Amino acid sequence: MYNHYDFRPPNNQPASASACNTCPCQSNCFFLTWVCLWLPIAILLAIVLKWHPPQPLGNKKLPLVASLYLIVPLILWAATQIENTTFERWGWDWQPATLTSLMLGLALAIASLTVLFGLQLTAGWIGWQSSEYTTATGETIAHPQASILNYSTLLTLLLALWISGTEELIFRGFLQTTLQQDYSTVIAAAIASLIFAIAHLIWEAKETLPQLPGLWLMGMVLTLARTADNGSLGLAIGLHAGWIWGITTLDTAKAINPTDKVPEYITGIAAKPLAGVAGILLLLATAAILGSFKF
Repeated sequence: MYNHYDFRPPNNQPASASACNTCPCQSNCFFLTWVCLWLPIAILLAIVLKWHPPQPLGNKKLPLVASLYLIVPLILWAATQIENTTFERWGWDWQPATLTSLMLGLALAIASLTVLFGLQLTAGWIGWQSSEYTTATGETIAHPQASILNYSTLLTLLLALWISGTEELIFRGFLQTTLQQDYSTVIAAAIASLIFAIAHLIWEAKETLPQLPGLWLMGMVLTLARTADNGSLGLAIGLHAGWIWGITTLDTAKAINPTDKVPEYITGIAAKPLAGVAGILLLLATAAILGSFKF
């Protein structure tokens, strides 16, 4: 078991058998291989979907994201063979404790979002958009939960778990562990979080730019989650998935709207929590909670 702050292999673990055994080489090889394998698939998909930059992605984003993330396990499996290492070293394991940590992360994420939006609703900074439905008698009734409690919520959760699991394995698992061969935990986390944030520009650069500081801080908090979980990715995956699930569900349902009582940089530029002061405070509060965790 790795200690709380060091995800590097213990001294008795065999060194990598690969010639590519330096931190920059390993990470560069991974990302270069990833891009080279994905680009032909992405180009073919773009042709089939009749999409090209700078058109908005809209509902064409999911097939492109899926094609990008589906090849990750194959590349990382190849890396374990070449580098004589294991997925467990990167924090990915199938122990019962990992599932417990994942569920705890989900609960913490949903609780944090409930507090975030609950306080803003109470303060009148945002408003709740109720859905309406018509009864058998023709009466129209507003139902505050109808917009978010539906069958698509479960599908969104499954998608969030897949995306967060893939991203955590890459950035808090493989990349963080690799960077710690040459850097301290904090420096490695800062670099991995910066790459994590910048990588989001590939999809919707204009919307993502204001979120870059928040995405970087989110990466740091998720690294802290791995640290708090004794090197396992379970807690980080749960947190990440819960945030994706909650925010995506609310955003898709258009359930929450700013009231313009405060500047949008408070609630989030373009209604994106990570681009606002409130979202940053949420991340800092989560970090404080994680700092008190004892596993």
